[in-house]
This record gives sequence, structure tokens and C-alpha cells, in this order.
Amino acid sequence: MEMKRQNEDPLMTPVMYLKGVGEHRARLLAKLGVQTVLDLMELFPRTYLSRLVNPTLGELQVGDMVSLTAEISWVDAKPTARGKKILSVGVNDGKIGLTCVWFAFPPAYLTLFKPGKTIWLSGTLSAFNNQLQMNHPDFEILADDHEEDSFWKSRQLLPVYPLTEGITQNLMRKLVLSAFSSYADQIGENLPAFILEKRQFPPRRDALQIMHFAQKTQAADQARIRFAYEEFFYSQIMWARHRVFHEKKEQGIKHENHQKLTTALKERLAFELTSAQKRVIREIFADMCSEIQMSRLMQGDVGSGKTIVTLFAMLLAVENGHQAALMAPTEILAEQHYQNFTRLLEPLSLKVVLLKGGNYKGKAELKEQIASGEAQIVLGTHALIQKDVAFHRLGLVVVDEQHRFGVEQRALLAAKDSHPDLLYLSATPIPRSLAMTVYGDLMVSQIDEMPPNRKSVLTYVRSDRKFDTVLSDVKKELDKGRQAYFVCPLVEESEKLALLDAQRLYDYLKNKVFTNCTIDLIHGRMANKVKDEIMQRFKAAETQILVSTTVIEVGVDVPNATVMVIEHAERFGLAQMHQLRGRVGRGADQAYCFLIAHQPQSSMARERLSIMSRSTDGFVIAEKDLELRGPGEMFGYEQSGLPEFRFANLVQDQAILALARTDAFDIVLQDPQLMRDEHKLLRKIYLSKYAKREELILY
Repeated sequence: MEMKRQNEDPLMTPVMYLKGVGEHRARLLAKLGVQTVLDLMELFPRTYLSRLVNPTLGELQVGDMVSLTAEISWVDAKPTARGKKILSVGVNDGKIGLTCVWFAFPPAYLTLFKPGKTIWLSGTLSAFNNQLQMNHPDFEILADDHEEDSFWKSRQLLPVYPLTEGITQNLMRKLVLSAFSSYADQIGENLPAFILEKRQFPPRRDALQIMHFAQKTQAADQARIRFAYEEFFYSQIMWARHRVFHEKKEQGIKHENHQKLTTALKERLAFELTSAQKRVIREIFADMCSEIQMSRLMQGDVGSGKTIVTLFAMLLAVENGHQAALMAPTEILAEQHYQNFTRLLEPLSLKVVLLKGGNYKGKAELKEQIASGEAQIVLGTHALIQKDVAFHRLGLVVVDEQHRFGVEQRALLAAKDSHPDLLYLSATPIPRSLAMTVYGDLMVSQIDEMPPNRKSVLTYVRSDRKFDTVLSDVKKELDKGRQAYFVCPLVEESEKLALLDAQRLYDYLKNKVFTNCTIDLIHGRMANKVKDEIMQRFKAAETQILVSTTVIEVGVDVPNATVMVIEHAERFGLAQMHQLRGRVGRGADQAYCFLIAHQPQSSMARERLSIMSRSTDGFVIAEKDLELRGPGEMFGYEQSGLPEFRFANLVQDQAILALARTDAFDIVLQDPQLMRDEHKLLRKIYLSKYAKREELILY
């Protein structure tokens, strides 16, 4: 599906040449992702402020995120015992008062806030002594300042932009106005005329100007829908072409279910597969036995049994005369798979090999076994995608913890042979709505049932003031011969964030608390070899306590570890905490997770901690995480080559996504190459945005 790229848009003029910018400000704007004039036009306001005082304080509650315009009533700066000053500014909406507090502030604030001035505020409401309060809010003084541009002075509604140091709101507004004054006539259309008519969208030029200069927020909200649709539409064009490529242009491997090796494995199992595992095996086998190349995502909680399902799929490929390969993100995880597979497959006389990175004795021989086909099941890390690794007849590619790999890395393994079936594994349950967008046209299988003998991890939220009590509970488990994890968000003490770091916690536990225990520290800055050695010691129970950053979020199976302590849990997302909690409870013993919460906590943080203490269902937690924080924060890793949505919100814009997906698939199924006259613009825009990304997924 080869396509050639078109010429770039004339709005690609570097922003430094815009009136009022220059080299210095261009460097500052680059921090906001603004490189061109078009980037500046597409830097949408994060909210809008009204010059009118909003009588709304009486309707709000503690914990609410609010933006409002009020009048300054009084200003007070009091010294603290340590010689610093606390600045308090009283505001009112004409009926009810609110106190804004700054515990640290620049001296200019003392002259900036004046009673009688109108101020716009944005922040989280709290309470102190039964008085509404807002700590360190974002603000803007709304004064008839002679420096303010006359255009903006006349506006009742003002845009509020994301900023960086050195760029103020007034300056950003002037630059945006300058961009539209000079270049508005150059703004072209990105959507075909028949789509604009079908969906009743305004032209792109009008919609862009509405986003910046609207005098009613409802108008801006309507215009944003057009841009959300546009992003979804072109990403879905890519996935629609992906489907056509695999279903019509490229034939996969048609396996047959001979029920030889797979039946032998089933008879060897010491447990009964869950109904969810059986269902997913049927789904995978149906794909593999069709002529279409399988492209399936299997997701399920830690401990739900994804590995054994994967092994059944690999054996189906092997009993059809093909090789099966599994790529894991770490050597220790690949080693764990190798040990489990060789144990389960011992009587089946299959050749299982483990290919690791680096140079070591016997590696050349392993590569020869892979190339000749002698190696039937191949396990490894990134080593599998090295150029000198060739397969004889690769029938199935499995990518474990697939979010740890970029699209390009996954594609390299899939391209090692002629269209092998593709199976991606994820222990981070992903809501269907998100999977449809982030993973395109993958079919999704869910193992949503845990083995009957698996005990739920008991989860408790504890204040940092109760940390000694938690340590006592940990000691009880250690006395039973169990092991424990302590996880921190930082490696070393930070001046910017007053968080308990891993190094200090390690020193404290080692020298003050568990002086008779063996304790190790592991973090992401260590070399992979060192990290693997530390994890191997922990797995072998040579280490009783492992102090770590989130590097152990995806890690080795240690059934003897029964305690997980997460420091500053209020700083973690739901999915991340759930993954960390999944490190314990891998054995038959009862496991515990302690979430150590520090003040202050936002209302969202409190809700996350409450959900964690109530639920151990990864799918419930994933939906909540998406709802609370959105996909950008939910995925704490980079998906190289995948679309990044600047205007669309995957939680709020599901209806828009459904429309865009329907339109995109209808078009591509009729005209895969987008060669029809009515699709010329669509083809041009698509190539400019997605040509490189498409190369990564068409394998």
C-alpha cells in the first residue's frame, strides 16, 4: 500500500518569523510544542475566563476544581516563625468570600494584588476554619492595563493558554492575534466537503478562530468537536487501511488444530483451566486456523493465567511445523518464561531456547538452531529483533507486556518471516474504547476471571503518621519467612518534590528498622545486568526486603513475597498501583498491600486510594483510571508511532470517535488507496500525517 508524501502546508513557517516572536521567544514557545505558525494556531486555550464576576461560590464544595472571576476584598502578608511570609488574599463573588493562600511567592505579588481589582482564579477548593480556601491558585488580574492590547481589552471572554516561563497570558494572546492577523487567509481545509456537510462542521478556518476568539464557551465547545473528530478520523483511516491490508492484500498462515501437542499439555496441567482461559484459547485458535493473519491483544490481570494460554497458542504453531517466538521486555522475565515452559514441555521432546542480549558462550549456536528450525520455541528479549537473528519458519509472534515495546520494535519481530500470527499480551487491562483507538484494529481477548485458588490481596490505606504500625505488620510477615517490597516514586531526594525517596527509605529500613534483614535497593538508573542480579537474589529469597522505584511494576514472579508497601501512594495512578500490587499474592499465602498516603491530597487522589482499597478487579480499575485521569496519564509509557491526540478526549468523546470510525471505515472499504476525486484532499492530509506511522503497522 505504497503512497508518496505530498508537499507541506504553507503554514509551516517557523514561528520565530512571526511578528513579536524572534529567536528567544521561539525557544520558549518550543517548550510548549510550538515550532510553526500552525502550531501556535493549534495551541488551544485550556479554559476561558470571563471578565464578569461569577456569583457561584455558594454552589461549590470542598475538593472541586473551579475557575471563577471575583473581586479582591483584602490582602494580608504575615511572617512565619521561620521568617518567611504567608500571603493571604480575600476575594468575593458579591455574596460569599474565599481566601487564596500562597505559602511561597515572589515579592511582586505584594504589589500585584490590590483591593477592588477583579481577579480570575483557577484551582482546587479546600477549607480552613470553616472558610473556603484555595492554595496557590492560577490567577490573572483583570485590569484596564494600558499595556493590554486594545483588541483583547474589548473582549468579555478571554482565552487562557498553557504557558512556560517567560511567556505570559497577555504576550501569548498578542502572539496568537498576530498569527491570525497575518496568516488567517492561508488556513486550508483538512476535511473533505462531503464530511463537513454530513457532520455539519464549520470550515477549519472558522473553527480555529472560534477556538481562540469565541465570546461564548458553548461556541468553543462546538468548534472543538470538529477538531476531535478530525484527529479520530485520520487515525481510524490508518487502522481501516491496516484491516484491508491484512484481510485482502496479505494472507496469513492457516494452521490446523491437530490436537496433539495441545492435548498433551492439557493432560500435564495440575489444574483446570478457567472458563475465561478456555474462551480465549478458542478465540485465538479460531484466528490461527483462518487464512487471515491473526492480530490479537490478550489482556488480563497479573495471575489470571495469560502465560499458559500463550503456550497453547505456541504449541498450535509448532504442531503445524512452524516456530513460535515470544519477546519479553526484560531478561529476567524471559528467563522466567523459559523455566516455566521447559518444565511444562519436558516430556514433549520440544526444543525450547532462550536468546539473551550481549555476548556469551553458545549464543552463535543458538542463532544457528533458530535459523535452521531446530529451535521450535524461541524466547528472548530485544535480542530477537537483532539483524543477525533469522528464523526458519516463524508461525507465531508473541509480545509479552507489549506496551514496553514501541510499535517499531514489535514490527521488526513480526517482519522476521512471512506474515506470522501476532499475539500481544498485556497485564494492564485496557478499556475497550481505548484499545480500539490506541491499538487500532486489534481483536481483543480478555481473561476476566482469576483462578479459584487465588486469594485477593488485602489492601489498606494508611496515613504516613501510621507508618510505624505498617512496619510492625511487615515484620510479622518477615518473621514467617515471607518477603516484602517497598516502592517509592523517586530514586534520590528532590528539592522540588518533598517525597520520600528510595535511597533514604533504603537507608532508614536497613540501619534503623530491619537491621537483621537482608535489604536490596533497585531503580531504573542501574544497568540492566545489575537489576537482573538484584531481582534474582530476591527471587531466590537471599534478599528479604526489596526497596524499589516503579521499575518492579513489571517483574519476576516471586510467590514468597506477600507484602507490598507503596510510599506516597497519592502520587500514583490507579493502573500503576494495581500493577505494583500484582507483584504480591502470587503464591498460596495471604498477601497484603499498604498504600501510604501523605498530605495534602487532592479529591482525585483520595478517590483513587478508596477505589484501590475496595477493588482488586483490574478491568474495573482500568475503567475508573480512564475516567479519572484520561488516557494521557493512564499510559505512563511512550507508544512510538501511535497517534497522540491533542484535541480529542478519549473519555468524553466516545460518541465522536464512533462517528469518525464509521466514516473512516466506510471510505477505506470502498477506496483503500483513496484515489477517487472526492478523496484527493483526504489522501493529501492523510499522507502528511500518517505515512511514516503506517509503515510501522503494515507488516
